[in-house]
Amino acid sequence: MHDILERAARIKMVIFDVDGVLTDGGLFLGDDGLEYKAFNSKDGHGMKMLQESGVIIAIITGRSSQVVAMRMESLGIQHVYQGLHDKLPAYLELAAKLDIADEEVAYVGDDVVDLPIMRRIGLAVAVQDAHDLVRQHAHWHTAATGGRGAAREVCELIMQAQGTLQPMFDRYL
Repeated sequence: MHDILERAARIKMVIFDVDGVLTDGGLFLGDDGLEYKAFNSKDGHGMKMLQESGVIIAIITGRSSQVVAMRMESLGIQHVYQGLHDKLPAYLELAAKLDIADEEVAYVGDDVVDLPIMRRIGLAVAVQDAHDLVRQHAHWHTAATGGRGAAREVCELIMQAQGTLQPMFDRYL
């Protein structure tokens, strides 16, 4: 765990996948053609706290959905890339634009399309129910499954490593 905390202490940006990470991976498609997703409010609050602590959050997801754009806007997340099966070019563009080195990035994924980014960054995290190959290449695994608190665990791990978690909690005590 010491190595994980050292990695987490260096993080300046966390990138989350959406389906299977911020949601449980289920896709609800209505007869009207609209797509619905269930997000965890505790994950959302963790993401807000992490941003308040000074860490940038970005989204890179393979699917495109208006509900994702709306949810990320409500969380104040400005860097949202959707509809990308090949996620690596978006990551490289974002890291260059923000002048953030690979070792200063954490990525949270669940499936094989996440591996090209996960294999090059400082802290690769697999959610508990990630594909086995993703789990093999991750530095750390969450106890929670995707959409069920995994993102909150990652946010709190990084804040703990950076010394910002307890001050964040103290605001509520």
